[in-house]
Amino acid sequence: MNQSDHILDLARRLRVLRAADVRERGWSAQLLISLQQAGKLQRVARGLYSLPDAEITEHQTLIEVCQRVPKAVLFLLSALQFHGIGTQMPHEVWVALPEATQAPVLDYPTLRIARLRGRAYSEGIQTVTEHGAPIRVYNVAKTVTDCFKFRNKIGLDVALEALKESWRGRKVTMSELNHFAKINRVERVMQPYLEAVAA
Repeated sequence: MNQSDHILDLARRLRVLRAADVRERGWSAQLLISLQQAGKLQRVARGLYSLPDAEITEHQTLIEVCQRVPKAVLFLLSALQFHGIGTQMPHEVWVALPEATQAPVLDYPTLRIARLRGRAYSEGIQTVTEHGAPIRVYNVAKTVTDCFKFRNKIGLDVALEALKESWRGRKVTMSELNHFAKINRVERVMQPYLEAVAA
């Protein structure tokens, strides 16, 4: 197998291939352009390639964001949508980044970025591998408490819907909710709602 064959095999496994993935293995990133010109790869975004016949998944855009912005974690409305909670269909991809991170420059998709510090950023991240590509997303309990923390941005009705639906669907426990409410400093705000759903 030559380098081009190795790159195509990697594209088959990863679904979305970054130029960095090719360089990490000591192969020439220039081959990506040659393979694209030969019709063996298609460019899906700057620095991202896939096989021309690659099946598009429902989370394709999220995979691309997580590939292009390595510290991004799906957050708020995008995390709710990923977990299948609520009725929100965000037009942008909502991501959290560590506090001092430079804003990524993406022409597509549009990102809504929140900067979080310390445990508010680092705790509750789960990595879900879909078609060989990692998607970083906050778990359900962290997402619900984030909704209360950012209720002024997304609306209290969205936070309440997320809490009720995740509780009814047994996707969260009271101890998980209390743990992340403490990290997000929304214990007092959430307390009456937690008592109501647990009643």
